[in-house]
Amino acid sequence: MRIDGQGVTLITPRAEMGQGNHTTLAALVAEELDVAWDSIRVEHGPPGAAYYNRALVQHNVPFADLDHGNAAEAMRGALGVMAKLMPMQITGGSSSIEDLFDRMRIAGAAARFALVAAAAQKLGLPAAQLKTENGSVLAPDGRRLTYLELAPAAAAIDLPASPPLKPREQWRYLGKSMPRVDMVAKCTGTATFGIDVRLPDMVFATVRMNPAIGARLVSFDATAAKAMRGVLNVVDLRGGIAVIADNTWRAFQAAQAVQCNWAGPGYPASTTAMMDSIVASMSEENRDSRLRDDGSVDKSLAEGTRLEAEYRVPFLAHATMEPMNAVAFLHDGQLDIWAGVQNPTAARDQAAKIAGLDATKVRLHTTLMGGGFGRRLESDYVVQAVKLAVAMAGKPVKMTWRREEDMTLDFYRPAAVAHFRGTTAAKQVLALDVQVASPSVAESNLGRLGLPALGPDKLIIEGAFDQPYAIANYRATAYRTPAGRPVSYARSVGNSYNGFFIESFIDELAAQAGADPMNMRLALLSHEPSRKVLSAVAAKSGWGQQLAAGRGRGVAFHMCRGVPVAQVIEITTSKQGVKIDKVFVAVDVGTALDPRNIEAQQQSGVIFGLSAALYGEITFAKGAANQTNFDSYQVLRIQQAPQIVVEVLESGGTIRGVGETGVPPAAPALANAIFNATGKRIRELPLSKHIDFV
Repeated sequence: MRIDGQGVTLITPRAEMGQGNHTTLAALVAEELDVAWDSIRVEHGPPGAAYYNRALVQHNVPFADLDHGNAAEAMRGALGVMAKLMPMQITGGSSSIEDLFDRMRIAGAAARFALVAAAAQKLGLPAAQLKTENGSVLAPDGRRLTYLELAPAAAAIDLPASPPLKPREQWRYLGKSMPRVDMVAKCTGTATFGIDVRLPDMVFATVRMNPAIGARLVSFDATAAKAMRGVLNVVDLRGGIAVIADNTWRAFQAAQAVQCNWAGPGYPASTTAMMDSIVASMSEENRDSRLRDDGSVDKSLAEGTRLEAEYRVPFLAHATMEPMNAVAFLHDGQLDIWAGVQNPTAARDQAAKIAGLDATKVRLHTTLMGGGFGRRLESDYVVQAVKLAVAMAGKPVKMTWRREEDMTLDFYRPAAVAHFRGTTAAKQVLALDVQVASPSVAESNLGRLGLPALGPDKLIIEGAFDQPYAIANYRATAYRTPAGRPVSYARSVGNSYNGFFIESFIDELAAQAGADPMNMRLALLSHEPSRKVLSAVAAKSGWGQQLAAGRGRGVAFHMCRGVPVAQVIEITTSKQGVKIDKVFVAVDVGTALDPRNIEAQQQSGVIFGLSAALYGEITFAKGAANQTNFDSYQVLRIQQAPQIVVEVLESGGTIRGVGETGVPPAAPALANAIFNATGKRIRELPLSKHIDFV
C-alpha cells in the first residue's frame, strides 16, 4: 500500500469486473489499518509473484469442497505451494476474497504496527502507550501524528509476519454493507475500462480472424481496404488479418472489405458432429474420473422403481458487455499494455515473447472490465494488440474487436451430456448413477499456455459428484471428450451444467417417488448449513401454499465452491408462454463481509443463469458460430427480469466467494417450475427451444 497526500492507496492483486471485490479488499485493509474506509483508493497492481492465488488452485483438487480429510488437505497444501511457485495471479473461481481475507488484513495490521513503531520512536514513548484512530497515531497526552508524516520512517521498519488481528466484535466495516469504491466513477462515466484508454498519437485497429477458430488464413486480398480513407496498414496475423486506421470505425469498415480465403476447421464442423463426439466419448477408454462411488450402485439399481434420463446443454458464449480490446505501445525498448485481464502474469509473459523482450521490460496496466466471466483469463486479444504494436513500433495501437468477432472468436463454455439412472422406493432415493461427458476446459486452456493438464479434470464433474446428498448408493463418472473446438472457463464452469443436470433429475426422482421435491431434498441433505439454506428459501417463498391456476414453482439446491445456495422460482403460464415472476434465494457464505454485495452477486448470478437457461446456445456450421451478436444470441431483457429476493445466512467460520454461486440453481429451478405448472419435463437447454417465454 502507498500512503501519500491523497490518503491510502491499496495496490490490489485482483481485477475488478463488476463483482465488487475492490470494495471488500479496501474494507479488509481499512479495518486493520484503522483508517476511514472512504480514504482508501484502489489501484490494480502489476503482475507479481507475491500476488499468487492459492485458493483458486486449491479448489481444483479432486475432492469435494466439504472433504477435509487428510488426503484432501495434503493435496490442497501441495497445490498451494505450486500456486506460489508458478506463480498464478488469477482473478476467477470466486476465489479473491477467500484467498485474500487473511492476507489483506495482515497487510493492514502490519502497516499499522510499523506506523505505531515509527511514532513511538519519534515521541520517545513505548508503542504500547499509543493508539490509532482514523489515520493517525495518538499519544496519551493528546499529541497526534498522521500516517502521512510517519510513512517515511515506517517504511524502514521490519514488518511482523503474523500481527494480531481484530476479533469480529471489533469490526467497524466488515460485516456491514459498504458503498462501492467505484460507484461514483462508474455513475459519472469517469471510470476507465480498457475500451476507454486514450493515448497521444494513438492509432486504432481491429482484427478479422478465421471464424473457425484456430484454422488458417489461406490467402487474402486487401486492395480495396488499403484504398479506403484513414487506413494505415493491413497486417497478416496468419489466422486472419488486422487493419490499422486513424479511428476504430474506419478500421471496422476496412476489415470487412478484405477478401479472405479461409481454411476449414481441424475439429468437427457442425453442432450435430460436435454433440455426437461428446456422446460417443461416454465410454470406458475416455473415462476421466470417478470421484464418487458410494455403496453398491449396480445392485441398488436393480431394486425399487427405476428411472433413466439423458440431459444436454449447448456451448455458451461469455458475451461480455465490453468486447475484447487492448492497447499496446512498443517504445524505447519496452512495452506498455493497457487491458482488462484476469490472468496478468500469462498475458505479460506471452506479450514479452511476441515482442522479443524480457518480461521485466513489459508493463501491464490492468483496467476495469466490462465483464469477465472467465473470458479474460485468455490472452489472445492481448497477443494480437502486441503484434500490431510491433508492426507500428513507436505508436500506441488500440485494438478493439467488433461484437461479431467477440462472439465468433470466443473460447466457449463447452457443451455437455449427462446420462442418469436412479431408483426410488417408499418416497426415498435408493441409488443415483450419473455419467457426464464434456470436453476438458483445463486441457484446452492449459494447452494454450504451453502447460500440461495433469490428472483428471475435476471441472467436468464438479457439481455432480460433490453435492451433500446422503444417498447411500451414489456414483459419479466423468468422461473426457477428445479435444475439438477450443473451450475455456465460464462463470461457475462445470457447476453451470451439472447444477441443471443433478437438480432436474432429483426433481424427477421426487415426482416418481410421489414425494414433495422440497421435503425430499431436506431429507437427503446431510450438511446442516445446506439444510438451513433450503429451509430458509422454503419459508421465504411460502413453499407448500396453494398457487392459483396457471402458476407453478420449482426448487433447486446447489453446492458451488463450498457455498450452499437454494432457489425457488415462481412462474405464470398463459397462451403467450411462461412469465418468470419471482425468484427467492438463500445462500450461506460462512461469514458475510458485505451483505449488500453478496445480495447483488446472487441477483447477478440468477440473471446470468436464467439468460443461459432461456436462450443461451452457440451452434456451428463449417466450424464457425451461427450466433454473432445479441440479435441471435439473446440474453434476459429488463422487462423479463423477475423480482429477486435474497436472504444471506451465516454459519460462521469460513470465508467463501460468491461471484458464481447464484448461477447453477437458476436453470433447474425454472425447469422444475415449468414441470410443476405444465407437467412438461424439459431435459435440454435452452428451454426456449421447447417452450415460449414472455
